Amino acid sequence: MNILKKAAGKILYGIAKLLSVVLDVFIKVVEAIVTVLGNVTKGLIAFIGMGGCLLLFIFSGPLGLLLLMNPLVLFAILFFVIFPLLGTKFVSYLKYIKYIVTEFLFDRARYLIDGISYQFESFSEYKDKYRRMEEERKRREQQQRWNEQQRVWEERFRQWSEYQRQNSGYSDYEWYGQNAGNSNQNMYQDPTIEFKKKYEESCDLLGVKYDADKYEIKLAYRKKAKEYHPDLNKSPDATVMFQKINNAYEFLSDSNIERYRRMS
Repeated sequence: MNILKKAAGKILYGIAKLLSVVLDVFIKVVEAIVTVLGNVTKGLIAFIGMGGCLLLFIFSGPLGLLLLMNPLVLFAILFFVIFPLLGTKFVSYLKYIKYIVTEFLFDRARYLIDGISYQFESFSEYKDKYRRMEEERKRREQQQRWNEQQRVWEERFRQWSEYQRQNSGYSDYEWYGQNAGNSNQNMYQDPTIEFKKKYEESCDLLGVKYDADKYEIKLAYRKKAKEYHPDLNKSPDATVMFQKINNAYEFLSDSNIERYRRMS
């Protein structure tokens, strides 16, 4: 009986492994197609932007109407616009399916081969684990972005402070004479104006006052995030707005709130 169980477990393990490889290849192919089409779409948008008047003239006339009525042209336009958007979601869905199905099968195979207990009894529990893993991954990525963003701002303010300290003893004429021809001069611009602009734009996006504290910002963020969450809001720009809201909230960190208050 144990021999049959182990044999069945090895067969199931092989099926799970094969399914994992097939789905991995399929996901990579779809990702490559989405990336290529996304780049092509960006290139077309840039091309249209450069030749906007000419293209507007062409498409506003009989020739443009004739082209738009052509099913192949219409299909191509829709394909290049819609597929990159839907393709990204499709890839995410494929990764989700791959994880829950293969993990379910691997667990059952290990149980049959070695008698190791299942992680979970049902598919729904594997789904919950995947969602938790994704949330943790997004949280780590968010933290990495915030750390990098803070590092860049800290470095810019440090360079500006050092630049001011080094040149505090020179007159404007002396400073110009010492720095004429320096190609790196633009590296030492006062970042205060840009910082304040970005801070206030982030507050405007979340709908809070510029002197709002962290608690008010967090409440506003939760409200806006819920309003524009792609799973709840089906409008075409929901995903873009949701990302902007997240970026704004990341920027309005405790240290940046304190820095803005010192500037005001």
